[in-house]
Amino acid sequence: MSTRALSPTAPTEDMLETHLEFPDNRLLIDLFGEFNRNLAQIEQALGVQIIHNGNQVSVFGEADAIKKASDVLQALYVRAEAGREILPADIDAEIRMGEGASAGSPADQMELFQGGRIEIKTRKKTIEPRTEAQKAYVRSLFENELGFGIGPAGTGKTYLAVAVGVNMFINGHVDKIILSRPAVEAGERLGFLPGDMKEKVDPYMQPLYDALNDFLPSKQLGKMMEEKRIEIAPLAFMRGRTLANAFVVLDEAQNATTMQMKMFLTRLGEGSRMVITGDRSQVDLPRGVMSGLHDAERLLSGIDKIGFNYFTSKDVVRHPLVAKIIEAYDADDT
Repeated sequence: MSTRALSPTAPTEDMLETHLEFPDNRLLIDLFGEFNRNLAQIEQALGVQIIHNGNQVSVFGEADAIKKASDVLQALYVRAEAGREILPADIDAEIRMGEGASAGSPADQMELFQGGRIEIKTRKKTIEPRTEAQKAYVRSLFENELGFGIGPAGTGKTYLAVAVGVNMFINGHVDKIILSRPAVEAGERLGFLPGDMKEKVDPYMQPLYDALNDFLPSKQLGKMMEEKRIEIAPLAFMRGRTLANAFVVLDEAQNATTMQMKMFLTRLGEGSRMVITGDRSQVDLPRGVMSGLHDAERLLSGIDKIGFNYFTSKDVVRHPLVAKIIEAYDADDT
């Protein structure tokens, strides 16, 4: 007896079809998802209909959609074979990016971590970049002493940078992690907020705290911050320091002025790595003030050991609507 995924209608006679067979029945629970929800997600995204009977899967629809759905299913099966979890975001990434076509070929994958997969191991979880741009970004952060990640919100620029920093820290490649942001107001002024300077600044730093809490146990993180092995501070607090043997991240760099950017970049000390992340479409500087991120791109591209990596809406790994929102705003700007 065949079992349908959650399609509203049965296949029609004018639909094309293709058939797939997966050798290991035990992996099909992970591939199909609870109550076939993975199949339903593919059906809805690609406009196909999927029926499975045992380890055989039939895909109905238009030729291009069938090909795409088949590639996605095969890529997800390879993922299940490797013992990797299949989450809705992984399915969305396969559908949008088409990563699955070469997922089974170790020669086509970077051998940075175990098994030929790109993985960033931290104390609490293992992080896996999902899109090709994210993989290139992670590679760049390990290969270059200074790296830039530039692109829209939700593409993992800061999250992956902090993950790489934690990985390097726990493996002894650096002695400390320093995370910084410009404390630039987006519609409200620091002076009008209650509390002392730390209480006023902490809300601006919250995304950095959130990332660290994802990668390190809370007690361990608290102890490291007490010992100043992990620091989170506004950009202004970096002046006059030399940051040696540290992994340093400047987040929201589009809100640094040219002078602030120059000051920050020249803090790089012996044995350190530095990552600059930013979104050129979200500059909160006063009108007429040049973004230091823009200037750094212009002046530093082409210098050896400085990597520039760019992201688009296709690399968004938050809710799928975020990618569509970014695309709508980008289209309005052109």
